[in-house]
Amino acid sequence: MLAYWSAAQYDAMIAAWYHKYQFNRPAPHEVDSSIEALLPHSGLPAYPSEDAVIAAVSKAVLTAMFPLEKDFLAAKAEEHKSSRLWAGMNVESDLVAGDSLGRAVAARFLARASTDGMKNAQTPKPVSDSIAQAAQDRFGWHWENLEIPQRPVGLAPLFGKVKPWCVPDITTVRPGPPPAPGSPEFQRDAEELQEVQDNLTTEQRRIANFWSDGLGTYTPPGHWNRFASDALLARNYNPLRTARTFAYMNMAIMDAGIACWDAKYYYHYPRPSQAIPGFQTILGIPNFPSYTSGHSTFSAAAATVLAHIFPEDKAQFDAWAEEAAESRIYGGIHYRFDATVGIETGHLVGNYSVVVAQADGAE
Repeated sequence: MLAYWSAAQYDAMIAAWYHKYQFNRPAPHEVDSSIEALLPHSGLPAYPSEDAVIAAVSKAVLTAMFPLEKDFLAAKAEEHKSSRLWAGMNVESDLVAGDSLGRAVAARFLARASTDGMKNAQTPKPVSDSIAQAAQDRFGWHWENLEIPQRPVGLAPLFGKVKPWCVPDITTVRPGPPPAPGSPEFQRDAEELQEVQDNLTTEQRRIANFWSDGLGTYTPPGHWNRFASDALLARNYNPLRTARTFAYMNMAIMDAGIACWDAKYYYHYPRPSQAIPGFQTILGIPNFPSYTSGHSTFSAAAATVLAHIFPEDKAQFDAWAEEAAESRIYGGIHYRFDATVGIETGHLVGNYSVVVAQADGAE
C-alpha cells in the first residue's frame, strides 16, 4: 500500500509540475489584489493545483486499498481541495484540473496493481503443500505452522512472485541457503538464541517489543516512514523532494518484502520454535517460514535509500536497521543468520532503488 500510494503521489507531482510550467498561470491573488492569500505563497504557477493532484491520487489509491473507508477518504479529499479555495490560493479551475490529473495518474498505478500478482499471493492449501514438499525434496527440511489454532496456509506463499519496482529479477537477490538444522553453524546460532532468552535484559525486551509490530500496528515499514518524515521535517524539504523520498523508500521496502518472501518459501526454513526442542519466544510465532528475516530485509532496504538521500544520517539509519534485525533475535523469532543475511539482501535491494533514483533527473 505504501509503495503504490507514495509512488503514485510522486508521479502525480511530476505531472503537475509539467503542466504548471506549460500553462504558467499565476495564483489568484497575483491577478486580483482584492483577494487575500491566507497561506504563504511559493510563487509557483497555480494551474493545476498540486494540492488537488495529491488529494485526488491519494483518494483513488487509498480507496482501492481500503474500500470500507471510501466515505472518509472522499471527505478528506474534498476538505483538502476546499482548503486551497478558502485560503485564496487557487481558483476552481485549478482544483478541477488537479483533480482530473490526479485521477488519471492513479488509474495507471491501479492498473499496475491489478496485474502485479498480489491477488495470487495467498494460495490454496494444495499449492502451499506443494511448495513445502518442494523444499523438503530440495533441502531435507520444511517449515511447519505452529500457531494454535493452526491455519492451513502460511502468509502469502507466492508474494515472492509479485512484480517488483526496481529489481529487474527478484531471483538475482535471492541469498544462498541457510545452514542445515543440526549443523555446527545452526547449533551456534541456536545456542545464542537460547542464551538470549534465558538472560533477556530489560533493554532487549524493550527493543523486541518496539519492533514487534503485529496486526493493528503500522508494522516495520511504518517505522521507516516515520523516520523519513522526521528527517524531511528537520530539513524543511519541499513537497517534491518529500514525495520523491517516500516513493523510492517505499518501493525499496516493497521490493525487499518480495525478495524476502521469495527466500522464505524457496527455502521453507523452520522457525526456532520448531527446530529447537522446548524453545519459546516472547512474541508468539509468525505464520510463515524463518529464513530470511523480514524486519531485517525491509529495514536495510529503507536505510539504504534514506542514507542516499540524507548521507549525513547514514550511521543512524544503519543503526536502526541493525536494531530491527537484533530485535527479532531478542524476541526469539529468528536465528542470527536470518537477520544477518536479511540485512545483506536488504542493502542489495535498496541499491537497485538508489540506481533508479540517480537516473531520474532529479539529482
